[in-house]
Amino acid sequence: QVPLVESGGGLVQPGGSLRLSCAASSRALGLTILGWYRQAPGNQRELVAVIVGGGTTRYADSVKGRFTISRDKAYSTVYLQMNSLKPEDTAVYFCKGRRGSADVWGQGTQVTVSS
Repeated sequence: QVPLVESGGGLVQPGGSLRLSCAASSRALGLTILGWYRQAPGNQRELVAVIVGGGTTRYADSVKGRFTISRDKAYSTVYLQMNSLKPEDTAVYFCKGRRGSADVWGQGTQVTVSS
């Protein structure tokens, strides 16, 4: 069982919405979920949104005003609400966490925005 489990990806038309979830599994002891990154074919993995500390958030300029990151009170699940999706949002979305000084990645969930 992997420490981080993503869900919620899929195929959506431009202008549509999706909600991604990243849940910490039973193997996630000592792990802090940081947020979401994405990687499109031929591109490097890039930051989408992170949430840290008391709830400070940071977004990529390309998603500001359209995406919202949040987490549950137990800090065990982080969500990414994606609205007004565009074809350029198509990518594999990865959840990132940190345990000590080590980064921990989920397996990724595909988001495809196409008509």
